[in-house]
Amino acid sequence: MPDESKANDRVTPDEKGDEATPSKKPGRAYRIRPAFLIVIIGIAVAIYFLSLEVHERVAFVTEEDARIQADLITVSSRVAGWVTKMPAVEGAKISDGTVLLQVDNRESRILVTELEAQAAGLNAERSRLAAERVLVASQIESKLQSEQSLVAAAEVVVSSLRPQRELAERELNRAKKLFDDKVTSRRQLDQAESQHQQIDREYRIAYADLQAAKSRIAEAEADRARLDVLAADVVVLEQRESETRARIERQRLDVADREIKSTINGVVDKTFVDVGEYVTPGQRLLLAHNPAGVWVEANVKETVVRKLIVGQTVNIHVDAYPDEAFLGKVQNIGSAATSQFALLPTPNPSGNFTKITQRLPVRIAIDNPDARLRPGMMVEVKIAIEE
Repeated sequence: MPDESKANDRVTPDEKGDEATPSKKPGRAYRIRPAFLIVIIGIAVAIYFLSLEVHERVAFVTEEDARIQADLITVSSRVAGWVTKMPAVEGAKISDGTVLLQVDNRESRILVTELEAQAAGLNAERSRLAAERVLVASQIESKLQSEQSLVAAAEVVVSSLRPQRELAERELNRAKKLFDDKVTSRRQLDQAESQHQQIDREYRIAYADLQAAKSRIAEAEADRARLDVLAADVVVLEQRESETRARIERQRLDVADREIKSTINGVVDKTFVDVGEYVTPGQRLLLAHNPAGVWVEANVKETVVRKLIVGQTVNIHVDAYPDEAFLGKVQNIGSAATSQFALLPTPNPSGNFTKITQRLPVRIAIDNPDARLRPGMMVEVKIAIEE
């Protein structure tokens, strides 16, 4: 019996022909491997970011060493005393005229009251002296008029008695001559002498009254000097009153200085005293700044300063607000490197030298200052040098 396995192994001519004839391969499509595609995309991304970096280096000056700055106003006291009130607290908004701090002013107010009383007393004394001067002037004027009237009356009496005295004297001389010539009697001579003596006595009294009246006029004239003394006293009191008024104003200034007020519209940054503490003149009490007056100060390398000019546009990125962008302009370029303002200079007496790139401060004005921008915040700036 023929072997079935061998029979099965036999191949028919048709089947043999099919195996012998090679099959035709169809055309294969071009395929990009994923790894190669990733490399292409990576190169494209790298070229894109490289171009951005090159563009930024060419078109911008970028600086990370920048901070927000402001004029921090140090509020201090001109007077010494205990702090009685402290309305200002850290972070509080203040306006021009807001009371920040109150220093004890009781003693100052008492001194003002005392000085006002002294000024009132000096004013009253000056008024009294002025009234006394008017009274004395009136009395002197009245006395002068009275004495002048007496002088006039005495002059009339003297002028009327003078011819009578001269006549009586001639009559006496005639009577003496006639008596010597034995023409008249002794009785007539005695009558002539008595008449002469009487008229002479009246004349002398009238003349004495005239001289006394003139003396009183001179005395009244001398009293006018008293008016000058009173006027000088009034001037002295006026000067003392003016001095006291000046002391009052100075003391009122002291009272006003004990109520420390704000001179800006801003915010309180830091307080250094509390209620109950004793402060001295010049002591730092608190710090404040105006949020509308903030700016950015960037320390730019000296190698790129030549590219900067005032007025260039600046993109400001604040670290605290990364999703917001602020704009500004270059306002000022420093005229000296920051190293020149160091507290500790770095001399080089040994001759060893290491060259270090210096930095210059550049002030950047913010177009629309925001109250959220606080002094000391870190920012990054990009100054556009191609416009």
